[in-house]
Amino acid sequence: MTNEELQLKKRFCELAERANKSGAYTSTEFLSPAEQALLKSSAVGVPYLFFGGYEGAEKALALFGSEEICGYKPCPPITIIKIEPCSPKFSDSLSHRDFLGSLMSLGIRRSIVGDIIVADNIGYAVCLDNIADYICENLMSIRRTVVQCSKIGEIPESAIPVPAECSFTVASERLDSIVAAIFRLSRSESQNFIEHEKVLIGGIPCLNPDAKPAAGDIITVRGKGKFIYCGMERETKKGRLRCNAKIYK
Repeated sequence: MTNEELQLKKRFCELAERANKSGAYTSTEFLSPAEQALLKSSAVGVPYLFFGGYEGAEKALALFGSEEICGYKPCPPITIIKIEPCSPKFSDSLSHRDFLGSLMSLGIRRSIVGDIIVADNIGYAVCLDNIADYICENLMSIRRTVVQCSKIGEIPESAIPVPAECSFTVASERLDSIVAAIFRLSRSESQNFIEHEKVLIGGIPCLNPDAKPAAGDIITVRGKGKFIYCGMERETKKGRLRCNAKIYK
């Protein structure tokens, strides 16, 4: 375990202890999937919940405490900001990278901004409450497009990406076989992604090409995309395995 991971585990324990002693919820900043996995493997001794602003969020903060400990329902310190062009007709085509880059240019840490969803050239950024006003007041443009920011209650359901269901056949449930089938790669190409730490299961790089993912695992292939592995459905007459997945486009 790296020194950074040890420090993060220590931070988790400190927040948990503070929540337990004070009877008030405490929270982290937004955690990556790997950091969330680290928390799950830590014995903090206090209940906690993950909140990312919408169901299926990749980045999420951890809120330590419970109604039993704190005496009230949890209220995660999260704000959703809608970022839209002032003149849609004359707007550039804006990507996730454009929105993220403009937010980071404001001098804020990446960990205080969660997921950013882009739909119909509008960005929906999940952030901590204490930075929301600053973003709304200072984010004036993205690339050459003048934008306006507003706080909203939730991300529109139509904007949230929905994974597409797919079925495929493989000789075995090896990670390299599954990645190759999903992204239409050769076995050697998928193994190359794995060897270069570009294949992550639950946010953690997996260097074992014959690892067997579990149903429900979120697998990310850097440069290609991500999918949820849903497991094996049945064995075909030819002895191959029919498997299912949900792919994020």
